[in-house]
Amino acid sequence: MSARLRVGPLAHHPSTAPHLDMDRLLDDPSTRIVVCCGSGGVGKTTTSAALALRAAERGRRVVVLTIDPARRLAQSLGIERLDNTPRRVDVGGTGHLEAMMLDMKSTFDEVVLSQASPEKAEAILNNPFYIALSSSFAGTQEYMAMEKLGQLHRTGDYDLIVVDTPPSRNALDFLDAPDRLSSFLDGRLIKLLLLPAKGPARIMSAGFGLITNALSKILGGQLLGDLQTFVAALDTVFGGFRARAQQTYALLKAPGTAFLVVAAPEPDALREAAYFVERLSGDRMPLAGLIVNRATTLPAGELSAAGAISGAEQLEQREGALASLTAGLLRLHADRAIRVERERALTDRFSAAHPRVPVAVVPALAGDVHDLDGLREVGELLQA
Repeated sequence: MSARLRVGPLAHHPSTAPHLDMDRLLDDPSTRIVVCCGSGGVGKTTTSAALALRAAERGRRVVVLTIDPARRLAQSLGIERLDNTPRRVDVGGTGHLEAMMLDMKSTFDEVVLSQASPEKAEAILNNPFYIALSSSFAGTQEYMAMEKLGQLHRTGDYDLIVVDTPPSRNALDFLDAPDRLSSFLDGRLIKLLLLPAKGPARIMSAGFGLITNALSKILGGQLLGDLQTFVAALDTVFGGFRARAQQTYALLKAPGTAFLVVAAPEPDALREAAYFVERLSGDRMPLAGLIVNRATTLPAGELSAAGAISGAEQLEQREGALASLTAGLLRLHADRAIRVERERALTDRFSAAHPRVPVAVVPALAGDVHDLDGLREVGELLQA
């Protein structure tokens, strides 16, 4: 059996995939938005921060927006806390980097305050249905992510926005936000509750009175009144939000946006990555490539798994502590080499199914990333 495994470039880049040139993507002034998506636990937040830092230190004005509720980003960027307001990161030199974390209720409140009169805004903000919707209603986070992304783009303060999405397949739910909001606002119950506020007096017919009386018995008079007030406010406030969400959706499909799918070299993570790639391709979103994060690597010229196992078996037939120790080390090396070969086969299999998707393979670091130097190292590996 051969005792050597060809590594070097082959160990870091799958042979069947085009290479993802990260610096070319980040340096291109036409690239205005980079969206990192992928399943949980693959280093997506760290990757987003590393890309934002690298772009800033290469001369761009960057803001990184995390939708993931994890607090790791603030620690890595040397900021005490992240909230709904962009905060400056001290990167030195001429680089300009700001970071923020989506606060869906604060963003929701901003929408209300910007779209309604002070009196109406106060009534909406104190409405119990609004409080529930803005705090915990399913899908609110995705609606507000679209709103915040649109706000950041409209300011014109940044020439690159990096978005770190939530983990799992829900990361792409914000693509559906405009349609889901439209379906909600166009629903029959919403239209029915809006009739007294929007239509002429004759709409308050006996039939409608029967319906409201029935709802009043089910919900209670005060609760029904609160619901009708809230729905009327929705019609006023969220007509504009729906239009802006659709504009942001169009922005995400524009040539200036780049989606990066982040995965680990594991079967489940690469299956999720395939889902993201197929979903983005199906929606005709501008997919820039796949980042395979935390890959196992071997130094150039190292023994293959077969060579290490063969050497270990020969040494195990000899006596002596040195032979036993060396055989153990060869077994450990064989395990690592097998992992390299398995990970490369998984990545090659993905690339065979998606041959046009550029790939960057990032080696695993010895420890966790917890500061700017660590993020710089990740940025260099993304390009290497």
